[in-house]
Amino acid sequence: MRNPHNDPLADHDIAGRKGRGDTPERRCVLSGRNDARDGLIRLALSPEDPDGQIHVLPDALARAPGRGAWIGVDRATLEDAVANGRLKSAIARAFRTGALAIPADLAERTEVALRRALLDRLGLEFRAGRLILGSDKIANEARMGRVAALYHAADASADGSRKLDQAWRVGSDAEGTGMTGERLPLDRTTLSVALGRDNVVHLALADRASAERVMIPLRRLLNFTGAAQAACSTAGRDAEVSAPESGATDLMKDY
Repeated sequence: MRNPHNDPLADHDIAGRKGRGDTPERRCVLSGRNDARDGLIRLALSPEDPDGQIHVLPDALARAPGRGAWIGVDRATLEDAVANGRLKSAIARAFRTGALAIPADLAERTEVALRRALLDRLGLEFRAGRLILGSDKIANEARMGRVAALYHAADASADGSRKLDQAWRVGSDAEGTGMTGERLPLDRTTLSVALGRDNVVHLALADRASAERVMIPLRRLLNFTGAAQAACSTAGRDAEVSAPESGATDLMKDY
């Protein structure tokens, strides 16, 4: 989407304030809270069409040129905000225009776009040879301390995931902690189709930079689907049984 001539970017798109480290902050137009841009979702605003309407669509990669607004809410909240007009009002105030066309299924489009962004990133890492597949290979690499991030499909068995988690803890000198791989909001069929391989249930990355690149779309998807909050609740219950050591806690925060 091109930015109209002499139409400046709105404050929500300007990398002024800083978040954690050197990460720019953005403000959610619905909650008013500031957060690092990598944890928020961008909505791209098109130039006015011949009917004078500005279309609002998800920009999952946060790369579309032109104006944009940022949201840091889950799907249910966005659905409500679209239905009751709160999103339209918030964007209208931010950009001083009421000529907005917001699709009724914006929340569904957003989740689809976020899932595609994560799958595309995994595909890029796979084609670059940085994604490790296969339980036996992952277990071996994990025990050797050569796994930076571990992931499980949404429908992976608890037993299979538990064995790989244990191998990862051993190789990471994190035995006795609650460190586990990330359960993706994607099932094995979706992962298999996206990567062109049969029965992709577990995945791992040896490269820390690759893990950080994957974490950006994954964090956005988890936050939007509400899976991040569920994971935090589970982690809290696990911590009551086995509190992580300080080194393992730092590792978990990185991913």
